[in-house]
Amino acid sequence: MIDQQFETRAIRTQMVRTARREHASALYLTSSFTFESAEQGADIFKGNIDANLYSRFSNPNTDEFIRKLCSLEQCQSGVATASGMAAVYLCFAALLKQGDHVVASSAIFGNSRYILTNILPNMGVSHSFVEVSDNHSWEQAIQKNTKMLFLETPSNPTLKTADLEFIGKLAKSHELIYAVDNCFATPYLQRPAEYGAHLVLHSATKYIDGQGRVLGGAIVGEEHWVSQCYDFLRRTGSSLSPFNAWILSKSIETLAIRMDRHCSNASKLAGFLNGHQEIEKVIYPHDENYEQYDLAKKQMSQGGGLVGCIIKGGAERGARFLNALNMFSLTANLGDTRSIATHPASTTHSKMTPEEQLLVDITPGFLRFSVGLEHIDDILTDIDQALKLSK
Repeated sequence: MIDQQFETRAIRTQMVRTARREHASALYLTSSFTFESAEQGADIFKGNIDANLYSRFSNPNTDEFIRKLCSLEQCQSGVATASGMAAVYLCFAALLKQGDHVVASSAIFGNSRYILTNILPNMGVSHSFVEVSDNHSWEQAIQKNTKMLFLETPSNPTLKTADLEFIGKLAKSHELIYAVDNCFATPYLQRPAEYGAHLVLHSATKYIDGQGRVLGGAIVGEEHWVSQCYDFLRRTGSSLSPFNAWILSKSIETLAIRMDRHCSNASKLAGFLNGHQEIEKVIYPHDENYEQYDLAKKQMSQGGGLVGCIIKGGAERGARFLNALNMFSLTANLGDTRSIATHPASTTHSKMTPEEQLLVDITPGFLRFSVGLEHIDDILTDIDQALKLSK
């Protein structure tokens, strides 16, 4: 299967058909699975037989979803979670202990940051934040008790790029766990395991689903680390439902074709905004004006479906602009078929102080666009009219 192309593996990685010969995978909406005998049940519990036991940690639908994602990320093993944040917390809680230290990018999702600053310290786990794009700062932040390096790239929401290869070599030389949130890029555009990442995390709620329907998350990576995450999930229960797993597995079949359109539309929107007099700055990884353009081109096959910009007039102008949009949705989600506009300072990263926001380049006028699959002319028309009305 690994010799097949990405699109083929996304479609043809599927559970074994039942005797009913279904073409699409069956749904297994059951809490548990039966044993043919008392002896078989005992062997399953001992691990002597690989069989489904209880849907909190074992179900054909979640198994299929994870097998697909492992194939696409080129990872050995994986575990499915109830949401992306469940995956982030599971990664920390399963692998860190009292006295450990994490070096993390300062430019990460607000709730990931909250876990590091407000929850893990209560468990005796400390952290240091570094500038995601400053290789020197990563090396300088490593302490004797550092256990993990954690980052997102492109970062949420300012789309900064981490040097995956450099940080991977750094993790290897210091024998650290290397965990990368690959939600924004997806395995279609970027595969962190190729650069040494031990664990790759996803909020499957975003591009993996791609249609704003269900919650889900995943951790894939090296068996040694994933098995510890799986063991923690088995006992604590942040499990993905079989129905959501079925939806997400089907969604993966169209991931490549959707990402092609997302990237095409986002690139054209970035070009449009670059020439607009009401925009101070545009942030898009494959735009030639992007500060880390060469690195983004090296790591990502396309620029992704997210565009950032700074609108003239700050937060008040930004609010008027958002209120003037006709087609774009106003929501904190991303990766949907429908285009979405977000003001991170007042929504996704509002728990940070204004000073903390500025440290990660979230200015009052910063806007994030999750560019959908609508016709590009309609996308540009809506942006243009909102810019004019909000002046």
